Amino acid sequence: MEFKRVARSGQVPEGIVRRFYAGDYEFAISRLDGKAYATSNYCSHLDCLLSSGKLVQDGIGCSCHGSAFDLATGEPICPPATEPIRTYPVEERGGEIFVGIDPAEPPEGPRRRRLRQA
Repeated sequence: MEFKRVARSGQVPEGIVRRFYAGDYEFAISRLDGKAYATSNYCSHLDCLLSSGKLVQDGIGCSCHGSAFDLATGEPICPPATEPIRTYPVEERGGEIFVGIDPAEPPEGPRRRRLRQA
């Protein structure tokens, strides 16, 4: 597991979701109850950007169709999504947010993009 710097801690205030990158990896980074979380930036329902959504019910909500996912596990907590999203370990040190990436797991993106590249 490699930890990559994605943002300064101050760029992700409490209750906010933002989009960040580390190389080819794209994340929705959020902060809830003082803790930073990193998830895939794409909803498993129809690939909408989760960084366009809001935090809801201890989870990250999709602005397109109302799906929501648990920040810690990625499991759906509100339909219509039925598949989980990927979550990543986060470390905050020295005022910066680092996300753990497993080099064996390819970057995630919309299914549409993956299908076109295949």
